[in-house]
Amino acid sequence: MAAVESACTFTPAPEADKTADGAPPAAYGPTSRTVTSRDRDRASYDRELVHSLLDQSYVCHLGFVRDGAPVVLPTLYARVGERLYVHGSTGSRPLRMAAANPSAAGDGATATEGAGATPDAADPGTAPSDDAADPAQPQPGLAVCLTVTHLDGVVLARSAFHHSINYRSVVVHGMAHQVTDPDERTVALDALVDHVVPGRAADCRPGNAKELAATAVLRLDLKEVSAKWRDGGPNDEREDLGLPHWAGVLPVAPRYGTPIPSDDLDPTIPLPDYLAGG
Repeated sequence: MAAVESACTFTPAPEADKTADGAPPAAYGPTSRTVTSRDRDRASYDRELVHSLLDQSYVCHLGFVRDGAPVVLPTLYARVGERLYVHGSTGSRPLRMAAANPSAAGDGATATEGAGATPDAADPGTAPSDDAADPAQPQPGLAVCLTVTHLDGVVLARSAFHHSINYRSVVVHGMAHQVTDPDERTVALDALVDHVVPGRAADCRPGNAKELAATAVLRLDLKEVSAKWRDGGPNDEREDLGLPHWAGVLPVAPRYGTPIPSDDLDPTIPLPDYLAGG
């Protein structure tokens, strides 16, 4: 599922830093927040791999701190270039906090509060924003940690200790900001719809004023990013190989079923091509 790219009047998502030949670097730079504390051979900062993993899913978990306690919420997201857009409602806690919380250091500086740690990373920092503002003044934002995980298999070992899962994951740290520019909101909302079902944004009624007033979007630039995975079979101890227990991998894969029409759907409306091909 490819990321949506769109022309618009707002300041677009930031391009990656360029190398000497003008091309974006092949990898994101590791930081203290993205370097894993164990199994470092399973970690990667490869930009193409990160984009691929993000584009293959649309459900993320967004972590932040509220009133001194960690909060993690599942929600939808979409990638547009080097930026993620995260869906929410204007009444949701992270959206209200992103609009109200000042980043004491301002954009582009490291935030040391407002996000919980993950097992493989420390506190998230800030990512630069495109908003035109006085850099000396605190800017609204929310320090977050966003994760995306693909489950590929259940690993059954001969010992309980060595049971595991095969997975691919991405962790993004940074400062999230509420999208307020109308043009950017349009691009973000279309991207969210098309990321889940490509082609759907053009095949449904756009949001009206009331609906848009109840909908909010966070943006999170891809700056501090890492990917991690596990594949292969169980890693049993040599002395356990002769035990009479089945060992191996139970593959797991997402699957879409046959589309079920709404009870009140006009029977003359055909199934869209973008669903028929699934």
